[in-house]
Amino acid sequence: MILTIENILLIGSFLLFISIVIGKTSSRFGVPTLLLFLTIGMMAGSEGIVGIKFDDPQIAQFIGIVSLNFILFSGGLDTNWKTVKPILKEGIALSTVGVFLTAMSVGLFVNWLTDFSLFESLLLGAIVSSTDAAAVFSILRSKNIALKANLRPTLELESGSNDPMAYVLTISFLTLVTNPEQSLASILPMFLLQMILGGILGFAFGVLSKNIINNIKLGFEGLYPVLMIAMMFITFSATDALGGNGFLAIYICAVYLGNQDLISKKTILNMYDGLAWLMQIILFLTLGLLVFPSHVVPFMGIGLLISLFLIFIARPLAVFISLLPFKMKLKRRFYISWVGLRGAVPIVFATYPLIAGIDKANIIFNIVFFISVTSVLLQGTTLSIFAKWLKVDLPDGKKIITEHDRFITNSPKAVMHEVYVTSDCKMIGSKIVKLGFPKSAVITMIKRNDHYITPDGSTKIEPNDILVVLSDNNEDFELVSQCLKQKVVNPK
Repeated sequence: MILTIENILLIGSFLLFISIVIGKTSSRFGVPTLLLFLTIGMMAGSEGIVGIKFDDPQIAQFIGIVSLNFILFSGGLDTNWKTVKPILKEGIALSTVGVFLTAMSVGLFVNWLTDFSLFESLLLGAIVSSTDAAAVFSILRSKNIALKANLRPTLELESGSNDPMAYVLTISFLTLVTNPEQSLASILPMFLLQMILGGILGFAFGVLSKNIINNIKLGFEGLYPVLMIAMMFITFSATDALGGNGFLAIYICAVYLGNQDLISKKTILNMYDGLAWLMQIILFLTLGLLVFPSHVVPFMGIGLLISLFLIFIARPLAVFISLLPFKMKLKRRFYISWVGLRGAVPIVFATYPLIAGIDKANIIFNIVFFISVTSVLLQGTTLSIFAKWLKVDLPDGKKIITEHDRFITNSPKAVMHEVYVTSDCKMIGSKIVKLGFPKSAVITMIKRNDHYITPDGSTKIEPNDILVVLSDNNEDFELVSQCLKQKVVNPK
């Protein structure tokens, strides 16, 4: 079957529907949902039951980049800075030194095992060097795995922030493969430019996005998530055009925005959560369509050896070396080593050699595909089991609820107060989003001139307003008074 304008929506929506239905029932059998999406794509592909003819790595790469934008941005928005701050150094070490060491060790092993040149081997190592954000976020959250201390934030920070490093290494070694006369030292300036510009521009666009969202009055709440999407793509494309790393920029931008007070923030977070799932499904379906199973079979033996080396030697070695400067229990280091899932990201990166047209591009793509499948199948199905074996899970599956979790899930509040805004209140004329209320305190209604209004972040405080505030505890109202810069006055 050949995709046409007339049937692409019908086929695409049908595959999407099947993926969601089957994915919903798969969790009870312990099968990673994303692996099923990939399988459905393969069954619908050229050698599958449906027989859709799709063999365009450029389109697959474009879909992959767009999808990764949404997945990384959503992961960044969900990252709580208070939770991440204590383990920031460990996360950065894993996402930089850890990725580099993984790429080097896998590359050298491939060079010893196969007839690949050194740069071709290092290219393959770079492609599979990062853990997959889509796979880690999806499995940890869908299985609701409760881990001790700061283990889960460490894993999510690493998976969300290590794709930029892997991308830079992939582009660097691809450049060396296509231009063998260049040396390793020649790509160092590009590497530094990518990482430094990506970090600076990501933060700058985060600040810019916050100011735009909070100071523009759109009139419709549904337009704020659309505005956020526009800012996301502007951040990625502008950073990339200036020579920076777009993936790093959008992740840093999203982490910044996720920890700020924004107009319609709950709507934005909920929408991005759904879009991230949609993009994960589309990405895995597309990559499944691109794969020819008969092309993968001849490389299963080599792929299995590389995959086992990656899982049992390269990943643990990289984790233990990169975490040497930090105090951490041995069992937690082992668990971090096991949560080194490879998913869609390496397959997307493997399209770059295909488009560049290097000699061994097809071999690299098929080996990377097999590595990703075995990683998700072996590691993804055993995360809960290993957590129990290593005793790093919380007893009875208890989950630590943070203020960030309460905000997203809209957990019920325990205390309600009506706060009267006096005429000498310093915050009169300020938007609610700029009051700086604690995350656990929410203004649900405002009584103004004998009428009740439902506020949003752009609503301005006026004299004699009566704010109906819900919170988790009475102590929060001391913070509320500080934010309003007046004493909390109950209406008569």
